[in-house]
Amino acid sequence: MATLGLSKVFILDKYFTELQKFWETEKKLQDASSSNEAVHLQRRLLSLSSELVTLRNHLHVGANAPQTATGGASAAPTKPGTPQPAVPPRAPHLLPPPAPPVPLAAPPQLPTHPPAPPESRWRGGAAPPAPVAPAPTPTPTPPGASGATDVDDLIHLRGPLTEDAVVRALQARFYHNKFYTWIGPILVALNGYTDGSNALTLSAARAQRPELARLVHDAVRHQADTGYPQAIILSGVSGSGKTYASMVLLRRLFDVAGGGPETDAFKHLAAAFTVLRSLGAAATAANSHSSRIGHFIEVQVTDGALYRTKIHCYFLDQTRVVRPPPGERNYHIFYQLLAGLSAEERTALRLEGYAPHDLRYLASPAPRRPDSDDAPRFLAWKTCLGILGIPFLDVVRVLAAVLLLGNVQFADGAEGAETAGDAELQAAAALLGVAAPALLRGLTTRAAARGRAAARAPATAAAAAAARDALAKALYCRTVATIVRRANSLKRLGSTLGTLSSDSNESVHNQDAASRRASTNGGRGRAGAKSMAVLNDAVRHATDGFVGILDMFGFEDAAPSRLEHLCANLCAETMQHFYNTHVFKSSAESCREEEVGAAALEVDYVDNVPCIDLVSSLRGGLLAALDAECAARGSPEQYVARVRAAHRGHPRLAEPRQAGAAAARRFAVRHYAGEVTYDASEFLDANRDAVPDELLAAFDTRACEFGFATHLFGAELKMLAAAGGPSGGVFRASPTAAAADGGSTLTQDFHTRLDNLLRTLVHARPHFVRCLRANHAEAPMLFERQAVAKQVRALQILETAQLMASGYPHRMRFRAFGARYRALWRRGGGGGGGDTLERDAPGACAAVLRAVAAAAAPPAPASPAAVRWALGKRHVFLSEGMRQVLERMRRARRQAAAECIQAAWRRHRARRAPAPPAPPRPRPAPIAGTPPPEPTEKCDPHLVSRTCSLFGLDLERPPPLPPSRAYTVAGGVKLGYPQQRAVLCEWNESDAAGALRLRPGDVVIAVGAARRGHVHVQVGTRTVAVPHRVLAPPRAPPPRLQPPPPAPPPPQPASA
Repeated sequence: MATLGLSKVFILDKYFTELQKFWETEKKLQDASSSNEAVHLQRRLLSLSSELVTLRNHLHVGANAPQTATGGASAAPTKPGTPQPAVPPRAPHLLPPPAPPVPLAAPPQLPTHPPAPPESRWRGGAAPPAPVAPAPTPTPTPPGASGATDVDDLIHLRGPLTEDAVVRALQARFYHNKFYTWIGPILVALNGYTDGSNALTLSAARAQRPELARLVHDAVRHQADTGYPQAIILSGVSGSGKTYASMVLLRRLFDVAGGGPETDAFKHLAAAFTVLRSLGAAATAANSHSSRIGHFIEVQVTDGALYRTKIHCYFLDQTRVVRPPPGERNYHIFYQLLAGLSAEERTALRLEGYAPHDLRYLASPAPRRPDSDDAPRFLAWKTCLGILGIPFLDVVRVLAAVLLLGNVQFADGAEGAETAGDAELQAAAALLGVAAPALLRGLTTRAAARGRAAARAPATAAAAAAARDALAKALYCRTVATIVRRANSLKRLGSTLGTLSSDSNESVHNQDAASRRASTNGGRGRAGAKSMAVLNDAVRHATDGFVGILDMFGFEDAAPSRLEHLCANLCAETMQHFYNTHVFKSSAESCREEEVGAAALEVDYVDNVPCIDLVSSLRGGLLAALDAECAARGSPEQYVARVRAAHRGHPRLAEPRQAGAAAARRFAVRHYAGEVTYDASEFLDANRDAVPDELLAAFDTRACEFGFATHLFGAELKMLAAAGGPSGGVFRASPTAAAADGGSTLTQDFHTRLDNLLRTLVHARPHFVRCLRANHAEAPMLFERQAVAKQVRALQILETAQLMASGYPHRMRFRAFGARYRALWRRGGGGGGGDTLERDAPGACAAVLRAVAAAAAPPAPASPAAVRWALGKRHVFLSEGMRQVLERMRRARRQAAAECIQAAWRRHRARRAPAPPAPPRPRPAPIAGTPPPEPTEKCDPHLVSRTCSLFGLDLERPPPLPPSRAYTVAGGVKLGYPQQRAVLCEWNESDAAGALRLRPGDVVIAVGAARRGHVHVQVGTRTVAVPHRVLAPPRAPPPRLQPPPPAPPPPQPASA
């Protein structure tokens, strides 16, 4: 063993460790209980087998190399001219997995040469084995560090591209404060919990995130070049930093196209998000600042300039207002409200003496630790409301009323529900501007239509409590919707949406503007192509594109989960499917359609379509079954039984792991990121989302004195007025597009809005940001490998890196390729210009690609990424390495051209004879008349005549001089004549009356203004004109002091 050296010992130990992992994974695969787990284990086996092959190659190279005296290895002799790669060739991950290794009892036979590179297998030929250079001696790294090379793009990782290699690379960059890593055009963001501030505030430090700035620059450039919408989509689990990254992206977008953070538009948008951050964030089990509102920020951009923004909000977690989940807390604004109100404001809002544990909606088994930032954040929230023009007192009155409504309790009595908190009911009614008896009547009675008359019946205590909670949810979510509408109304008017009615398949394939024009292969010819190009350009300029930033709900695994969690996870599943379609599916389909060998290039990714169909299918999906159970007025047990009967044997539906009485109301769903157990106890009530019309009738304008509360239910009150009053119906608690649509449910409304969002995203060019959280404890600079590896597996980052490194993820039309890389084509294509491109577009593209591939260096030093290309029927297919090489050469060619132009211009200016300096223009004399202009300076006489007649001027006479002022101004005080002035310098004057001499320090009397620049001074009996420069400025007289009032006379003694 000693003769092997340290490197051989390390590699052999690593080999046995990986072999043990392989056996353990194979055993787990035999005991796998679900198809999803089996797929993950198969992928793990593939990665381990590839790493074992690489380790065997290292051992074989070290065994054949002669050992030197120093313990190093020298390279084996090779033939001259044989290429020697710097690193071992990467194992072909995209091919079927190799056979498992031989058991340990029979040591595996080391191969005589490394396996053929992927290029030779994909092209159908077997390349001769090439000798491999000896690998560098690996050095064991201490815990917390990583031996992986610090690369900013995962496709340039050396060695086998496995899940462990990806995690080690992310860990190495993490401990160097590099939280952003590229996978080709896709960005991976790792949340290190080092900055939790609001990135939109003017006082916040400008975050140095060059990767996010590059992403914004690319989106704006694509939008300016093509005119088509761009969408930056952030996805990840809850707590992965999506909201913070979206705020940084928005700030960068304003820096690039909006004028910076000092503009009014940015200040309004920052104020809106500061307000929404407090109203829509809450502390959950997984994230202490979890955003419960999804955002789609639509930024309208034209010609690279921002002119309008619009916020689309998706508010789901309304039940949290009245019943936070166990172990979680309510929204931040309630705690900030109680911490930041002054004593006078507390008295006005009827909240004096209340603490969070005294209010039922805020009371929690896990009490919230007081936060020192609550009061400052509330003051900032109050300031931002003023920036938006929203009355502060109106909003806090609604919030205080919501808190006080939670303390109104009901009990069953002889005549229905009876209240047990009259003080809170009176206070809430006063804050809402309604009479307390009217509010109590709306809570405890129900109207039912019987014939033409409406009969009222008392409600039970449970029904009254449900109506109270529905009113609290309606007040809160409608206040949030009103603030969003107000924030959107502050922006300049423009088109509502910048989507094009183009082919969605073309948009999925990420083509440029030229790729959407007519192809030159057959058809109408060159004239038809030009006419189509003109038509497409007209459509592009007539349509307003946008740059959107999507921050939707992250995947959550609460215990147990509610209906809101199911909808949020459905949204996360939909965004994952959108990513799979654009990255994996579209690439494979296009390669298969154009016959470029898609069978060997497809990546084995996990498709989550079965899970989406299970949840959202209109034919028996979980949400459809819930709507049917709500219409039948069923129970949670009946709903779960319906789901189990309809989807018995479904691979994505599982039984809950907990046994007992609660198991009849629970079911489990295997999502792309893990299995989640849902509790259907409150599914039906949350889905109905109903508030009785009898309760809303109390806010009628004739009975309610609070205009803001009436405005929240304006559409519903109009419907009630048209119907003649309440009739026992219900309205939606959350605001909907159609207020009268009382039959719609929460899931139907959410599904409709999600479909509309997808229609918008389909017509946009996506830019993906995959967000990861470094640990579950939210500790700064703590990297948990197991947590990160689970997210890497769920988001399929390894599969993305494999496709970008060895597949064909990029495709461009021939004309688009020629338009973008024309400079390279002219030099490398062998001449011919654009005519050759028109006649033989595939041949011209192939010529430039061959020249570039032959002359270019790898996309990164010692990068194993494939530099490959292929020609299809209509497209040029490029690997990520080839695209980076092309872009690098294009930038170099443009830089060289710019430097050449600059040098030519500087040479031209240096050789040009210097022009004679212009003579200095004499100082104009005092205006005594208007001299005639020079012949070269004459203007249009008709224009001069019209201008003079307009202002009443005479061209023959000079304009009269203004009269001299009868005062002067000194120190901001108006001083009239005569004035005492001191002489500053000596001055002599001689005239017919004799000589006059003024010495410095003499005091003279100024009696009035003289000719220009002079003042009349009286010296003795003479009055002369003295220049202003001789005299000091006058001094304002000191203010006169008022004499003190006379003292009162002493009191006279009283007479006896």
